[in-house]
Amino acid sequence: MGKLFGTDGVRGLANRELTAELALQLGEAAARVLTRETRSGARPNAVVGRDTRASGELLADAVAAGLAAAGVDVQHVGVLPTPGIAYLTQAQDVDLGVVISASHNPMADNGIKFFARGGYKLDDALEAEIEGLLGKDWNRPIGASVGRIEYDAENAEETYIRHLTHSVHTSLKGLTIAMDCANGATSNIAPEAFRRAGAEVRVISANPDGYNINEDCGSTHIEHLQKFVVDEGCDFGVAFDGDADRCLAVDGEGNLVDGDQIMGMLALAMKGRGTLAKDTLVLTVMSNLGLKLAMAEAGIEVAETGVGDRYVLEEMRAGGYNLGGEQSGHVINLRYATTGDGTLTGLKIAAEMARAKKPLAEMVSVITRLPQTLINVSGVDKDGSKTNEAVLEAVREAEEKLGKTGRVLLRPSGTEPLVRVMVEAATQEEADAVCRDLANVVRIHLSLD
Repeated sequence: MGKLFGTDGVRGLANRELTAELALQLGEAAARVLTRETRSGARPNAVVGRDTRASGELLADAVAAGLAAAGVDVQHVGVLPTPGIAYLTQAQDVDLGVVISASHNPMADNGIKFFARGGYKLDDALEAEIEGLLGKDWNRPIGASVGRIEYDAENAEETYIRHLTHSVHTSLKGLTIAMDCANGATSNIAPEAFRRAGAEVRVISANPDGYNINEDCGSTHIEHLQKFVVDEGCDFGVAFDGDADRCLAVDGEGNLVDGDQIMGMLALAMKGRGTLAKDTLVLTVMSNLGLKLAMAEAGIEVAETGVGDRYVLEEMRAGGYNLGGEQSGHVINLRYATTGDGTLTGLKIAAEMARAKKPLAEMVSVITRLPQTLINVSGVDKDGSKTNEAVLEAVREAEEKLGKTGRVLLRPSGTEPLVRVMVEAATQEEADAVCRDLANVVRIHLSLD
């Protein structure tokens, strides 16, 4: 068996690679690893939820069965966003949380993500330990020591909505906000949370049927929200992915506002109020150079991590920072959440607009995104991108040519023989040309043929 855990849990084609049998084994193994430090005399417990995929029904039940078989009492909460599971894991002080979701992926895929006590994603060592226990015989509990499963979707949803609305300290009255819920896990929650916060809400793609999650909607098809915002005359709009751990926005003119612009706007507002911890924003290497330049201009430091919101979170916790995220819309506000929370991010955008009494377009105008080009080069020795002298020399020449107005990033895939070549430059033409030339160098000198 190859390595199961990727950058965000275990993913695969549901009922083919990600089977009920595997889900049960993962639940059992995770229980053995993550409940070792259960409070003395207390029975280990867990919370399990899922997004709206049909396959989530069987996989969530299978994970719950594995947890119970390991002696864990399970609170099965049904459909709830990934950050909702993280919040319940933290707020209810349970031993672990599990969410069944493949995020923005197509309906046929699914995934299993774990949260340790406190609501934080697992580090690599814990994931490796769980993998190492799969399929191994052990002395299973029997009789009264077997875990129980309790179903409680309604209370869990209400608890999470109250948390979201209590995180907003400015009334959204007077704002008309559009949202695309991706027919996913926040289809009920986001509209209700925004309404309770005072906003007028217009909603699309909030009718999940088990099969239509992310289907031509949500944050991966932002064009529908762009048109809807303009047609409905909304102040702005937000688009979520299937498990609502990310959020992209659209200003009142229908322009995309990506995760970099969202983070920049929030960082500037927080710094102005003195609430941005250590005046620092945590980003990944994929964030646009334009955001970094805008932050430097505003006196905000930038801490940079590898790609993946859990690496952003690790840096935030280690450095004592409270805001960070990814260009894709994973934004972590550590005061209110332990992971990216799309619904919370949307609420925070609205609250800053309400405070400033300015349109979103104006608030993000100080963050000028540099033109960016990305080319995926497949069929290559991905490790050679860090060692091949011809490739390294080509990168050095490109960086010298771009100077301070651009940058180059070669990122090997974690799972495929593929290198991602990304270039930012002062103009789109220059970004395209430099990226194309570098991709050709990678293709020639790192080819596996």
